[in-house]
Amino acid sequence: MEKIKVEKTASRGIAVAKIYKYGELDLKPVQYKVPADKKKEQLDKFLDARECVRGELEELAASNEIFSAHMEMVMDFTLEDSVTSKINNNSENAETAVSEAISEVAAVFGMMDDEYMKERAADIQDVGKRLMAQLKGIKLPDIGSLDEEAIILAKDLFPSDTVKINTDYVKGIITEEGGVTSHVSIIAKNLGIPTLVGVKGIFNKLNTGDMVCMDASEGVIVLFPEDNITREYEKKKQEFQDEKLRLEKLRDIPVITKDGKKINICINAGNADDIERALPVKMDGTGLFRSELLYMENTHFPTEEEQFEVYKRAAELCPQELTIRTLDIGGDKELPYFDFEKEDNPFLGWRAIRMSHDMNDMFKEPLRAILRSSAFGNVRIMFPMIISLEELREAKAVVEECKNELREECKKFCEDIETGIMMETPASVLLAEQLAKESSFFSIGTNDLTQYLLAVDRGNKKIADKYSYFHPAVLSAIKHIINAGHKENIKVGMCGEMAGDIKATEILLDYGLDEFSMSAGSVDYVREKILKIQGII
Repeated sequence: MEKIKVEKTASRGIAVAKIYKYGELDLKPVQYKVPADKKKEQLDKFLDARECVRGELEELAASNEIFSAHMEMVMDFTLEDSVTSKINNNSENAETAVSEAISEVAAVFGMMDDEYMKERAADIQDVGKRLMAQLKGIKLPDIGSLDEEAIILAKDLFPSDTVKINTDYVKGIITEEGGVTSHVSIIAKNLGIPTLVGVKGIFNKLNTGDMVCMDASEGVIVLFPEDNITREYEKKKQEFQDEKLRLEKLRDIPVITKDGKKINICINAGNADDIERALPVKMDGTGLFRSELLYMENTHFPTEEEQFEVYKRAAELCPQELTIRTLDIGGDKELPYFDFEKEDNPFLGWRAIRMSHDMNDMFKEPLRAILRSSAFGNVRIMFPMIISLEELREAKAVVEECKNELREECKKFCEDIETGIMMETPASVLLAEQLAKESSFFSIGTNDLTQYLLAVDRGNKKIADKYSYFHPAVLSAIKHIINAGHKENIKVGMCGEMAGDIKATEILLDYGLDEFSMSAGSVDYVREKILKIQGII
């Protein structure tokens, strides 16, 4: 028997079952140089494979919108150009050209610090896997063919691997790679399958048929458990199911403090699908809608109409409140179709609102789209990385320009749409009183705020122990922001990781936080915590 402690819980729950080892396919390209008279043959081979994959994805997209984005990726003209160039100019065969082109695009996402964005590399690799399988004539395995209860063990899983999962048989998922914000994690959470990701070295420890107990709530895996341990985990599994039902019953109870104040519990989302998946938890709205994902999953700067359709759908799905953050690109978030200059300190460089102000047309298109979407729901605009009153005023002035244009075009929008800011820089903390006078709301971004205040890179493992939003300096800054906002009668929310941490809930309530925005999987637990603190349950 061996017990493994795991850091990354993607989807809570308990599972007791035998392992089904979802083996790696050998999709490495066979490398050789192509003679000049055979280059067209290799290019045609790629185009034929791409058409087959497009057809597969089109079928999958009918039941899951994740694959609509995958279909765009595989038909992306930049991918075609890259493959064509490698074949014609470098004399590479189709397999090698596709493998390299996919790796280059995936690397753009993989280098990003933001976990949500980083995990988009898996979507690119999923497309690449399908292309390589077609080129090599290999049939991809199908998890949907399982006909007995099992815990899936894999090096990594892609959305196309999990889309056909039958929850009658798949009781848990364990992967060596991946992160908690990957599409696989999202799908698993949506299906209610206990999932642990990033478990290094486990793939070679187990074989199909080996018994495993896993607690994805506590992050524990027991390999080759003894009978008494198995019975213990079976009991835990039943207790978890009982807890889940109990939490679901709390969803209709209003979260109100003893003094009658309504506390909003919202979700963070990257697209409209995230909102739709979260509807069962009965959140109070979307406290952070990351508009940058629309840019990063595209092959070009999305047009106003493309953005409008996305924001409109999100607004219709989330009528309570939809807070759309304007483009937060730059830093570690690059675009494959835009050439960013190399910066020594990108997190302190040309990013977010700074980029928007320098590229006014690019700023106006999303603002116009957001304004138009406000005719279909309770939409708010939020500006990131503000460090001065001048930046805020300039951003609001552009909003007014867009309003005037839309009036002239007779396009509907909410005239009194709220504009607020992310409080995530030391400068914004020190200027909180002044900024509050000209903002409709504040939302505290604890991820960036913590690393900027403490001068600690949250992605640096050597100093990871120094990164904590419980540091007295961070707590003091949070309290100051809330007090400054309330002094001017504006609401203050939080959309960083701290908002979904139940260890922080009581502190934030004591400080007077009005809104908690988090991943959908944390909503039930934070709601329960607040209800207990207030003596409601």
